[in-house]
Amino acid sequence: MAFSQAAVQTVSYRPGKISPPKLAREYRAAWVATVSNIDWPSTNSLNAAQQKNELLAILDRAKLLGLNTVIFQVRPACDALYPSKLEPWSEYLTGTMGMPPQPYYDPLAFAIEEAHRRGLELHAWFNPYRAMHYSSKSSVSATHISKIRPELVRQYGRMLWLDPGEKDVQEHSLNVVMDVVKRYHIDGVHFDDYFYPYKEKDRSGQDIDFPDASSWERFGKKSNLSRDDWRRQNVDQFIQKVHRSIAEAKPWVKFGISPFGIWRPGYPAQIKGLDAYSSLYADSRKWLLNGWADYLAPQLYWAIDAPQQSFPALLDWWARNNPKDRHLVPGLNSAQTRGKWKPGEITSQIRITRQQFGADGHAHWNMRSLMGNSSLATALRRDTYQEPALVPPMNWLARSAPQKPKLRAADLQGQHRFTWMPSDQTPLRCWVIQVKRGASWTTEILPADQRSVVLSLAPGAVAVTAVDRYGNASAAAALEKVR
Repeated sequence: MAFSQAAVQTVSYRPGKISPPKLAREYRAAWVATVSNIDWPSTNSLNAAQQKNELLAILDRAKLLGLNTVIFQVRPACDALYPSKLEPWSEYLTGTMGMPPQPYYDPLAFAIEEAHRRGLELHAWFNPYRAMHYSSKSSVSATHISKIRPELVRQYGRMLWLDPGEKDVQEHSLNVVMDVVKRYHIDGVHFDDYFYPYKEKDRSGQDIDFPDASSWERFGKKSNLSRDDWRRQNVDQFIQKVHRSIAEAKPWVKFGISPFGIWRPGYPAQIKGLDAYSSLYADSRKWLLNGWADYLAPQLYWAIDAPQQSFPALLDWWARNNPKDRHLVPGLNSAQTRGKWKPGEITSQIRITRQQFGADGHAHWNMRSLMGNSSLATALRRDTYQEPALVPPMNWLARSAPQKPKLRAADLQGQHRFTWMPSDQTPLRCWVIQVKRGASWTTEILPADQRSVVLSLAPGAVAVTAVDRYGNASAAAALEKVR
């Protein structure tokens, strides 16, 4: 809230029947990738203070632009950007796998605290099966899974992968996710599009099959399924386990997946491209149809007028395959505005998404495209994100809304303090404060532990709304200036 000097005046307020503008509801998310130091930290040679400063700059930019969700990669490749007893520290922090940042701090705890301070949700992003990225340069830690459980790891192309057909792999990755869910105040768990890996090719250009003969012999052949169907079943079962486990431990923590944007070529009819169903063994439509995730963010990384991968055609197809009304949050290829696309492509995609029945927001790949002197960031701030937005509520959980908060005003020698308190014991995610000056309202999202603001200029009205961890909003408590 802005501060300025004003003449001392005595102003009083009374409860009013005034109704503030309806709160905007949409995901405005961005991925923050740590693998290969894509988004953060910029290099693996920064000290802790430099890392923190870079992360604060990312969160400040997210807040300034009007985003409300940061998808923060915490497990790039069976490693951790937080202290873990299950996997080693990531080399993308220090250059050495297994070495914590110096001076010591917990990057995930820091990111959560600072995101929440800015009214942002923090979703922890895990890669469930990648064990070693091709960009890795560090010696492998003795606590890495390739050292302690080598029988679960497969060399495929330039990378190491966990075998999704191994029961112990599913158990290990689930334990990694749930360790974070139980120990940290995250708002969501997120998987991207890597399940079985994208196909590698041999020297003749032919696809190399994933080397899972061992798990196929021990488990797959007993399933009475084809090998492809068995692989899909492995992924399906893992998705179900993760969703169920999160819901049992902390049902307000969202589970989101961002699959490849094309389920299968021909869906809808004009669409051509990679068949993720048969090559990644990811039946993402099935997950959506069954409600095995709280939100799906299909990576619709193509232009509006791309004839064979049309953004609006694909968005509409995903929306029509969502009978349980889970949140649909298309991923946008915002990185293209650093070269091939003009910012108008992304702002137009956002406009199309807002007009699409069943769509609930969007996510930018990636945060780097919104940093610095980004023309896209300028366009978003100027044309698209004029007011903050709340993440949509998880209506399928049928949670009741918090009660209307208690709001008071006090005049302090020309400054005006507004304080509020919850009216019940509902755990809250944030507050929304709306301030009226003249005929205009401004909106700000504040952290759950903030209970007051001081305004130098007396507003015509102030309204405060409580928002719980499921996204349900109370009625607004409002005070009007006595004239």
